[in-house]
Amino acid sequence: MRLLVRERVFGIGDDYWIEDADGRKLFLVDGKAMRLRDTFELKDTDGRVLVEIRQKLISIRDTMLVERDGDELARVKRKRLSLLRNHYRVSLADGTGLDVSGKILDREFAIDYDGELLAQISRRWLTVRDTYGIDIVREDADVPLLLAVAVCVIVLADKEHDKDHGED
Repeated sequence: MRLLVRERVFGIGDDYWIEDADGRKLFLVDGKAMRLRDTFELKDTDGRVLVEIRQKLISIRDTMLVERDGDELARVKRKRLSLLRNHYRVSLADGTGLDVSGKILDREFAIDYDGELLAQISRRWLTVRDTYGIDIVREDADVPLLLAVAVCVIVLADKEHDKDHGED
């Protein structure tokens, strides 16, 4: 399953659609403005909230939480930073975890579970400016969770980049 995301999708207070390769709207990222922390809802085309994504207010390192039906599904935080690649760890509620690594700011990264690729995020496939693709590799994958993880790592990486460069 290949999905297309417009670069500005993760703006707080703005709503944006995630489309399939044929341009059909599949998921709405609903950015919630006027909140103390970054908050997003991922909704289906009928407006049902599939997952809620929010920044954890108090933590040593920036952390994003993914919740489904009020229960914590995942916790996303930076694992370590190297010169070329960003690494994030996704701790799932069942005790397992996902690894996210790649060039997050360039929108070139992968999400994997125990060494198995689940999703690849890339601009390389696309010619449309300010757009990148999310290629869900496994048919049985939890698509809303993987989309939420992509949102989380991009938000965290962008915030860290802005802090490092003195931007708000």
